[in-house]
Amino acid sequence: MKKMNKTTKNNFINYGLVLVLFAVAQTLSATGNLSNLLQGLLVPLCVYTIASISLNLVVGFSGELSLGHAGFMCVGAYSSALFSNVVGDALPSVPRLILAILVGAAVAAVFGILIGVPVLRLRGDYLAIVTLAFGEIIKNLVNILYVGVDENGIHVTTNSSGLKLAAGGKKIMKGALGISGTSTLYKDIKPYFFLIGVILILITLFIVQNLVHSRSGRAIMAARDNRIAAESIGINVTKYKLLAFTVSAALAGVAGVLYAHNISMLKVSIFDYNLSIMILVYVVLGGIGSIRGSIIATIVLYALPEMLRGFSTYRMLIYAIVLIIMMLFNWAPAAIDWRKRVLEKIHNKLPKKEAA
Repeated sequence: MKKMNKTTKNNFINYGLVLVLFAVAQTLSATGNLSNLLQGLLVPLCVYTIASISLNLVVGFSGELSLGHAGFMCVGAYSSALFSNVVGDALPSVPRLILAILVGAAVAAVFGILIGVPVLRLRGDYLAIVTLAFGEIIKNLVNILYVGVDENGIHVTTNSSGLKLAAGGKKIMKGALGISGTSTLYKDIKPYFFLIGVILILITLFIVQNLVHSRSGRAIMAARDNRIAAESIGINVTKYKLLAFTVSAALAGVAGVLYAHNISMLKVSIFDYNLSIMILVYVVLGGIGSIRGSIIATIVLYALPEMLRGFSTYRMLIYAIVLIIMMLFNWAPAAIDWRKRVLEKIHNKLPKKEAA
Protein backbone atom coordinates (compact mmCIF):
# COMPACT_ATOMS: atom_id res chain seq x y z
CA MET A 1 0.00 0.00 0.00
CA LYS A 2 1.41 3.37 -1.02
CA LYS A 3 2.33 5.59 1.94
CA MET A 4 0.60 8.98 2.10
CA ASN A 5 3.09 11.85 1.83
CA LYS A 6 3.31 14.61 4.43
CA THR A 7 1.64 17.27 2.27
CA THR A 8 -1.40 15.12 1.49
CA LYS A 9 -1.66 14.10 5.16
CA ASN A 10 -1.64 17.76 6.29
CA ASN A 11 -4.27 18.63 3.70
CA PHE A 12 -6.58 15.86 4.90
CA ILE A 13 -6.01 16.90 8.53
CA ASN A 14 -7.28 20.40 7.63
CA TYR A 15 -10.35 18.95 5.92
CA GLY A 16 -10.91 16.65 8.89
CA LEU A 17 -10.60 19.52 11.37
CA VAL A 18 -13.37 21.45 9.60
CA LEU A 19 -15.62 18.38 9.38
CA VAL A 20 -15.07 17.49 13.05
CA LEU A 21 -15.91 21.04 14.16
CA PHE A 22 -19.02 20.94 11.96
CA ALA A 23 -20.09 17.60 13.48
CA VAL A 24 -19.53 18.90 17.01
CA ALA A 25 -21.58 22.06 16.34
CA GLN A 26 -24.39 20.04 14.78
CA THR A 27 -24.41 17.57 17.66
CA LEU A 28 -24.51 20.33 20.28
CA SER A 29 -27.27 22.09 18.38
CA ALA A 30 -29.36 18.90 17.98
CA THR A 31 -29.06 18.10 21.69
CA GLY A 32 -29.96 21.65 22.77
CA ASN A 33 -26.52 22.33 24.27
CA LEU A 34 -25.68 25.19 21.90
CA SER A 35 -27.03 28.58 22.99
CA ASN A 36 -28.85 30.88 20.58
CA LEU A 37 -25.90 33.27 20.80
CA LEU A 38 -23.42 30.66 19.61
CA GLN A 39 -25.83 29.42 16.93
CA GLY A 40 -25.94 32.96 15.57
CA LEU A 41 -22.12 32.95 15.36
CA LEU A 42 -21.82 29.80 13.23
CA VAL A 43 -22.30 31.39 9.80
CA PRO A 44 -20.16 34.49 10.58
CA LEU A 45 -17.43 32.08 11.74
CA CYS A 46 -17.54 30.48 8.29
CA VAL A 47 -17.35 33.94 6.68
CA TYR A 48 -14.25 35.00 8.60
CA THR A 49 -12.59 31.59 8.28
CA ILE A 50 -12.83 31.83 4.49
CA ALA A 51 -11.51 35.41 4.65
CA SER A 52 -8.54 34.51 6.87
CA ILE A 53 -7.54 31.48 4.76
CA SER A 54 -7.68 33.60 1.60
CA LEU A 55 -5.66 36.43 3.17
CA ASN A 56 -3.03 33.92 4.31
CA LEU A 57 -2.46 33.13 0.64
CA VAL A 58 -1.20 36.70 0.13
CA VAL A 59 0.41 37.40 3.50
CA GLY A 60 1.77 33.96 4.32
CA PHE A 61 2.62 32.36 0.97
CA SER A 62 3.13 35.39 -1.27
CA GLY A 63 4.84 37.45 1.43
CA GLU A 64 2.94 40.67 0.76
CA LEU A 65 1.13 42.76 3.37
CA SER A 66 -2.40 43.52 2.14
CA LEU A 67 -4.83 45.67 4.13
CA GLY A 68 -7.59 45.82 1.53
CA HIS A 69 -9.29 42.49 2.18
CA ALA A 70 -12.45 44.15 3.45
CA GLY A 71 -12.71 45.95 0.11
CA PHE A 72 -12.82 42.66 -1.80
CA MET A 73 -15.39 41.28 0.65
CA CYS A 74 -17.45 44.44 0.08
CA VAL A 75 -17.30 44.05 -3.71
CA GLY A 76 -18.34 40.39 -3.50
CA ALA A 77 -21.12 41.11 -1.01
CA TYR A 78 -22.73 43.96 -2.93
CA SER A 79 -22.39 42.48 -6.42
CA SER A 80 -23.94 39.17 -5.30
CA ALA A 81 -26.72 40.84 -3.29
CA LEU A 82 -27.50 43.03 -6.29
CA PHE A 83 -27.61 39.95 -8.52
CA SER A 84 -29.94 38.08 -6.14
CA ASN A 85 -32.34 41.01 -5.89
CA VAL A 86 -32.39 41.63 -9.65
CA VAL A 87 -33.03 37.96 -10.46
CA GLY A 88 -35.56 37.62 -7.62
CA ASP A 89 -37.84 34.61 -7.84
CA ALA A 90 -37.02 33.93 -11.50
CA LEU A 91 -34.68 31.17 -10.31
CA PRO A 92 -35.01 28.65 -7.44
CA SER A 93 -33.01 29.47 -4.32
CA VAL A 94 -30.16 26.98 -4.71
CA PRO A 95 -29.22 27.78 -8.35
CA ARG A 96 -29.62 31.48 -7.60
CA LEU A 97 -27.28 31.26 -4.61
CA ILE A 98 -24.69 29.29 -6.60
CA LEU A 99 -24.78 31.92 -9.35
CA ALA A 100 -24.57 34.69 -6.74
CA ILE A 101 -21.43 33.09 -5.29
CA LEU A 102 -19.89 32.86 -8.76
CA VAL A 103 -20.81 36.48 -9.51
CA GLY A 104 -19.34 37.72 -6.22
CA ALA A 105 -16.13 35.73 -6.75
CA ALA A 106 -15.77 36.87 -10.37
CA VAL A 107 -16.33 40.57 -9.63
CA ALA A 108 -13.91 40.46 -6.69
CA ALA A 109 -11.33 38.68 -8.90
CA VAL A 110 -11.67 41.39 -11.58
CA PHE A 111 -11.05 44.05 -8.94
CA GLY A 112 -8.12 41.97 -7.68
CA ILE A 113 -6.56 42.06 -11.15
CA LEU A 114 -7.25 45.78 -11.64
CA ILE A 115 -5.74 46.64 -8.26
CA GLY A 116 -2.99 44.02 -8.38
CA VAL A 117 -1.41 45.01 -11.70
CA PRO A 118 -0.17 48.43 -10.51
CA VAL A 119 -0.01 47.70 -6.76
CA LEU A 120 2.10 44.53 -6.82
CA ARG A 121 4.99 46.47 -8.32
CA LEU A 122 5.25 48.11 -4.91
CA ARG A 123 6.70 46.43 -1.83
CA GLY A 124 6.38 46.43 1.93
CA ASP A 125 4.70 49.39 3.58
CA TYR A 126 3.82 51.01 0.24
CA LEU A 127 1.76 47.98 -0.80
CA ALA A 128 -0.04 47.96 2.57
CA ILE A 129 -0.88 51.67 2.29
CA VAL A 130 -2.22 51.39 -1.26
CA THR A 131 -4.37 48.33 -0.50
CA LEU A 132 -5.71 50.09 2.60
CA ALA A 133 -6.60 53.09 0.43
CA PHE A 134 -8.33 50.77 -2.07
CA GLY A 135 -10.56 49.37 0.67
CA GLU A 136 -11.58 52.86 1.79
CA ILE A 137 -12.20 54.03 -1.80
CA ILE A 138 -14.46 51.03 -2.50
CA LYS A 139 -16.38 51.63 0.72
CA ASN A 140 -16.97 55.29 -0.09
CA LEU A 141 -17.97 54.60 -3.70
CA VAL A 142 -20.52 51.99 -2.68
CA ASN A 143 -21.78 54.40 -0.02
CA ILE A 144 -23.03 56.86 -2.65
CA LEU A 145 -24.48 54.40 -5.16
CA TYR A 146 -28.24 54.09 -5.74
CA VAL A 147 -29.38 51.22 -7.93
CA GLY A 148 -32.89 50.30 -9.00
CA VAL A 149 -34.54 48.00 -11.49
CA ASP A 150 -37.75 48.34 -13.49
CA GLU A 151 -39.19 47.22 -16.83
CA ASN A 152 -36.59 49.37 -18.63
CA GLY A 153 -33.61 47.67 -16.99
CA ILE A 154 -31.13 48.57 -14.25
CA HIS A 155 -30.63 52.21 -13.27
CA VAL A 156 -27.55 53.50 -11.44
CA THR A 157 -27.02 56.97 -9.99
CA THR A 158 -25.08 58.69 -7.21
CA ASN A 159 -28.07 60.81 -6.20
CA SER A 160 -31.14 59.39 -4.46
CA SER A 161 -33.46 61.91 -6.10
CA GLY A 162 -31.99 61.09 -9.52
CA LEU A 163 -33.16 57.47 -9.41
CA LYS A 164 -36.35 57.57 -11.48
CA LEU A 165 -38.11 54.22 -11.75
CA ALA A 166 -41.18 53.23 -13.72
CA ALA A 167 -44.30 51.98 -11.96
CA GLY A 168 -43.59 48.66 -10.27
CA GLY A 169 -39.84 49.36 -10.16
CA LYS A 170 -37.72 48.31 -7.22
CA LYS A 171 -34.98 50.31 -5.50
CA ILE A 172 -32.22 47.85 -4.51
CA MET A 173 -29.14 49.80 -3.40
CA LYS A 174 -29.94 52.80 -1.24
CA GLY A 175 -26.59 54.48 -0.66
CA ALA A 176 -25.60 54.45 3.02
CA LEU A 177 -28.74 52.45 3.83
CA GLY A 178 -27.33 49.55 1.82
CA ILE A 179 -29.37 46.62 0.51
CA SER A 180 -32.22 45.12 2.51
CA GLY A 181 -34.23 41.94 2.16
CA THR A 182 -31.59 39.73 0.51
CA SER A 183 -31.83 37.02 3.18
CA THR A 184 -35.61 36.81 2.79
CA LEU A 185 -35.10 35.62 -0.79
CA TYR A 186 -33.43 32.52 0.70
CA LYS A 187 -35.71 31.86 3.67
CA ASP A 188 -36.37 28.32 2.45
CA ILE A 189 -32.67 27.38 2.65
CA LYS A 190 -31.64 29.74 5.48
CA PRO A 191 -31.46 26.86 8.03
CA TYR A 192 -28.79 25.25 5.83
CA PHE A 193 -26.51 28.30 5.61
CA PHE A 194 -24.08 26.85 8.17
CA LEU A 195 -23.74 23.71 6.04
CA ILE A 196 -23.26 25.90 2.96
CA GLY A 197 -20.61 27.88 4.84
CA VAL A 198 -18.72 24.69 5.76
CA ILE A 199 -18.85 23.51 2.13
CA LEU A 200 -17.42 26.88 1.03
CA ILE A 201 -14.62 26.54 3.62
CA LEU A 202 -13.77 23.10 2.23
CA ILE A 203 -13.75 24.49 -1.33
CA THR A 204 -11.52 27.36 -0.17
CA LEU A 205 -9.14 24.89 1.47
CA PHE A 206 -9.09 22.77 -1.70
CA ILE A 207 -8.25 25.78 -3.90
CA VAL A 208 -5.61 27.29 -1.60
CA GLN A 209 -3.88 24.03 -0.69
CA ASN A 210 -3.73 22.81 -4.28
CA LEU A 211 -2.42 26.17 -5.46
CA VAL A 212 0.23 26.33 -2.72
CA HIS A 213 1.53 22.83 -3.49
CA SER A 214 1.42 23.24 -7.25
CA ARG A 215 4.20 24.44 -9.54
CA SER A 216 2.70 27.94 -9.42
CA GLY A 217 2.63 27.81 -5.62
CA ARG A 218 6.31 26.88 -5.48
CA ALA A 219 7.06 29.83 -7.76
CA ILE A 220 5.02 32.13 -5.49
CA MET A 221 6.96 31.00 -2.41
CA ALA A 222 10.28 31.22 -4.26
CA ALA A 223 9.51 34.85 -5.10
CA ARG A 224 8.61 35.42 -1.44
CA ASP A 225 11.85 33.92 -0.12
CA ASN A 226 14.21 35.60 -2.56
CA ARG A 227 12.85 37.81 -5.32
CA ILE A 228 16.22 38.35 -7.04
CA ALA A 229 17.05 34.63 -7.10
CA ALA A 230 13.56 33.82 -8.43
CA GLU A 231 13.91 36.36 -11.24
CA SER A 232 17.38 35.06 -12.09
CA ILE A 233 16.00 31.59 -12.91
CA GLY A 234 13.23 33.02 -15.10
CA ILE A 235 10.27 33.21 -12.72
CA ASN A 236 7.90 36.04 -13.59
CA VAL A 237 7.50 37.35 -10.05
CA THR A 238 4.76 39.88 -10.86
CA LYS A 239 2.72 37.25 -12.70
CA TYR A 240 2.73 34.76 -9.82
CA LYS A 241 2.13 37.38 -7.15
CA LEU A 242 -0.81 38.64 -9.22
CA LEU A 243 -2.15 35.07 -9.40
CA ALA A 244 -2.05 34.74 -5.60
CA PHE A 245 -3.56 38.20 -5.14
CA THR A 246 -6.41 37.50 -7.58
CA VAL A 247 -7.30 34.10 -6.10
CA SER A 248 -7.22 35.64 -2.63
CA ALA A 249 -9.51 38.48 -3.78
CA ALA A 250 -11.96 36.01 -5.37
CA LEU A 251 -12.17 33.94 -2.18
CA ALA A 252 -12.63 37.11 -0.12
CA GLY A 253 -15.53 37.89 -2.47
CA VAL A 254 -17.02 34.46 -1.64
CA ALA A 255 -16.80 35.33 2.07
CA GLY A 256 -18.61 38.59 1.28
CA VAL A 257 -21.35 36.69 -0.57
CA LEU A 258 -22.01 34.44 2.42
CA TYR A 259 -22.07 37.45 4.73
CA ALA A 260 -24.45 39.43 2.51
CA HIS A 261 -26.95 36.62 2.15
CA ASN A 262 -27.00 35.76 5.85
CA ILE A 263 -28.14 39.17 7.14
CA SER A 264 -31.32 41.13 6.53
CA MET A 265 -29.61 44.53 6.09
CA LEU A 266 -26.32 44.86 4.21
CA LYS A 267 -24.50 48.09 5.04
CA VAL A 268 -21.13 49.21 3.77
CA SER A 269 -20.02 50.49 7.18
CA ILE A 270 -18.98 46.96 8.25
CA PHE A 271 -16.36 46.79 5.48
CA ASP A 272 -13.95 49.35 6.93
CA TYR A 273 -10.22 49.06 7.63
CA ASN A 274 -10.97 47.61 11.08
CA LEU A 275 -12.33 44.50 9.37
CA SER A 276 -9.14 44.14 7.31
CA ILE A 277 -7.03 44.52 10.45
CA MET A 278 -9.16 41.97 12.32
CA ILE A 279 -8.71 39.36 9.57
CA LEU A 280 -4.97 40.11 9.48
CA VAL A 281 -4.84 39.52 13.27
CA TYR A 282 -6.41 36.09 12.75
CA VAL A 283 -3.75 35.26 10.16
CA VAL A 284 -0.81 36.53 12.23
CA LEU A 285 -1.87 34.94 15.50
CA GLY A 286 -2.70 31.65 13.81
CA GLY A 287 0.73 31.61 12.22
CA ILE A 288 1.70 33.23 8.93
CA GLY A 289 1.66 30.52 6.29
CA SER A 290 -0.30 28.10 8.50
CA ILE A 291 -3.73 27.34 7.08
CA ARG A 292 -4.72 25.24 10.07
CA GLY A 293 -3.60 28.04 12.37
CA SER A 294 -5.80 30.52 10.52
CA ILE A 295 -8.84 28.27 11.02
CA ILE A 296 -8.22 27.76 14.73
CA ALA A 297 -7.33 31.41 15.42
CA THR A 298 -10.43 32.66 13.62
CA ILE A 299 -12.75 30.34 15.56
CA VAL A 300 -11.16 31.12 18.94
CA LEU A 301 -10.72 34.87 18.53
CA TYR A 302 -14.10 35.53 16.90
CA ALA A 303 -16.17 33.46 19.30
CA LEU A 304 -14.23 34.35 22.46
CA PRO A 305 -15.52 37.93 23.02
CA GLU A 306 -19.12 36.72 22.70
CA MET A 307 -18.54 33.78 25.04
CA LEU A 308 -17.00 36.12 27.63
CA ARG A 309 -19.94 38.51 27.78
CA GLY A 310 -20.80 37.17 31.22
CA PHE A 311 -17.56 38.66 32.55
CA SER A 312 -18.86 42.18 31.83
CA THR A 313 -16.05 44.77 32.14
CA TYR A 314 -13.33 42.10 32.29
CA ARG A 315 -14.32 40.64 28.92
CA MET A 316 -11.91 42.61 26.75
CA LEU A 317 -9.12 42.30 29.34
CA ILE A 318 -9.34 38.50 29.12
CA TYR A 319 -9.51 38.76 25.31
CA ALA A 320 -6.32 40.88 25.26
CA ILE A 321 -4.52 38.38 27.52
CA VAL A 322 -5.50 35.52 25.19
CA LEU A 323 -4.14 37.50 22.21
CA ILE A 324 -0.81 38.03 23.97
CA ILE A 325 -0.55 34.36 24.98
CA MET A 326 -1.31 33.23 21.41
CA MET A 327 1.29 35.63 19.99
CA LEU A 328 3.96 34.38 22.43
CA PHE A 329 3.03 30.74 21.81
CA ASN A 330 3.33 31.11 18.04
CA TRP A 331 6.30 33.45 17.73
CA ALA A 332 8.46 33.46 20.88
CA PRO A 333 11.72 31.48 20.23
CA ALA A 334 11.44 29.70 23.60
CA ALA A 335 7.87 28.58 22.80
CA ILE A 336 8.91 27.36 19.34
CA ASP A 337 11.76 25.31 20.85
CA TRP A 338 9.40 23.88 23.49
CA ARG A 339 6.90 22.81 20.82
CA LYS A 340 9.68 21.10 18.86
CA ARG A 341 10.84 19.21 21.95
CA VAL A 342 7.30 18.07 22.77
CA LEU A 343 6.71 16.88 19.19
CA GLU A 344 10.03 14.98 19.23
CA LYS A 345 9.11 13.26 22.50
CA ILE A 346 5.70 12.26 21.10
CA HIS A 347 7.34 10.97 17.92
CA ASN A 348 9.91 8.94 19.89
CA LYS A 349 7.18 7.34 22.01
CA LEU A 350 5.22 6.17 18.96
CA PRO A 351 5.73 2.47 18.14
CA LYS A 352 8.29 1.95 15.41
CA LYS A 353 7.37 -0.19 12.42
CA GLU A 354 9.61 -3.17 11.95
CA ALA A 355 11.60 -3.22 8.78
CA ALA A 356 10.25 -5.65 6.24
